[in-house]
Amino acid sequence: MPADAPNRVEVAVVMRREPVSGPMSRWQSWRWLLADVLSGEALLSLDALDLPASAGPLPLEPAAGEPDPPDQASHWFYPGLALELHPDDLEGYYLNLSSPQPCCWVMWRPDEAVLPDGSPAPLPQIATLSYHDAGRWLDAQERVDQVPAPAAVVAWLAAYVESHYRPEPKRRQRPASFQPLAARFGTPVSLSTGDRRGRGRGGAAAGRR
Repeated sequence: MPADAPNRVEVAVVMRREPVSGPMSRWQSWRWLLADVLSGEALLSLDALDLPASAGPLPLEPAAGEPDPPDQASHWFYPGLALELHPDDLEGYYLNLSSPQPCCWVMWRPDEAVLPDGSPAPLPQIATLSYHDAGRWLDAQERVDQVPAPAAVVAWLAAYVESHYRPEPKRRQRPASFQPLAARFGTPVSLSTGDRRGRGRGGAAAGRR
């Protein structure tokens, strides 16, 4: 990875609003899920749609200005986020890359803004590639969703980790054959038969009397 390679990539978030079915629909008509994190060419293709210059949410379907069809999912576009890489979080990136499917995590909260139909809208706060970041947010009871990271983002992350991450060497364990018996098997139980023998002699003497 070149020394002057950027540690920041601009991304946009796509949130999906879908109807809730079953018993839960009595309390909640719609729910929001993270649908995608866009970067590079995918982001440029959406820029070509000439979407309004806004922080979002911007409808991706149907055409802007038309109401959502009832009981149909819709996707909303949130530009203006970024993925940043920090040298003090290399282990978190490494753990992400080591998973079967490297991910992007997005932490989002309900927003005071509303959609054209009056329903509340979510507000993505921050995106990350760090396993540790996502864990800290979840521990803080934040709403965190994940999606597979774009291939170009995974390659960018892998190059950064390969260039900077140096795992701590594992300490070599001493072979068990060189350890004391107490360390290998625990402290042996000590059995004493002195009192038992004494009681036997006393009992025999008493019997002779």
